[in-house]
Amino acid sequence: MTAPLSTQRLQRQSSNLLVLLPGAYMTASDFVAHGFFDAVEARNLDLDLCAVDLDLEAISSGQGLLAVHEQLLRPARQHYRRVWLGGISLGGLLSLMQAADQPASIDGLCLIAPYPGSRLTTNAIARAGGLPVWEATVEQLGDPEFRVWRWLKSPPATLPVFAGHGRDDRFAEGMQQIADCFPPAARRIVDGDHDWPAWRQLWAHFLDLGHFPVRA
Repeated sequence: MTAPLSTQRLQRQSSNLLVLLPGAYMTASDFVAHGFFDAVEARNLDLDLCAVDLDLEAISSGQGLLAVHEQLLRPARQHYRRVWLGGISLGGLLSLMQAADQPASIDGLCLIAPYPGSRLTTNAIARAGGLPVWEATVEQLGDPEFRVWRWLKSPPATLPVFAGHGRDDRFAEGMQQIADCFPPAARRIVDGDHDWPAWRQLWAHFLDLGHFPVRA
């Protein structure tokens, strides 16, 4: 039995839910402090938010994402028409892990500056000649990062996705490789680095794409 997750919620009796996963050393309250909740309310969107606290120990053990699935995503199916998952940096990578391993649990992805994984993972794919020609070994498929990249080789064409990052982000090359796996309309690059000013711009772009209707 996993420990109960700590969350920050914006509940507006909407028909859509977006669960937000934090980056390393971030908390759920950071999403509130940096205006993510306010941006939804200002647009009066038919969207509830649930930002999650996840520490690095829970993430590395795999228990954190399991708890998100069991405590948030699965129950949300009973109450919402659509359930999205997203996050910043490491939270973006975790969202991709969920999409790869539990595809039926989500209806869309919001990937803000998604961390592309460790160099061991990305270098192995590069040495094989790049993502289009790389084929995962049985051993590699035991690693969730490699399963993400296998999923990225052919993501579901009908899955709505947003993938964006700052132009000067130190992980921009790997993030762009992730974004290139999706249609051009799903991608966005903004001025900025791996920081909140860029992430707030990307959040605004995502909200303005029209995935969620304005409330009547």
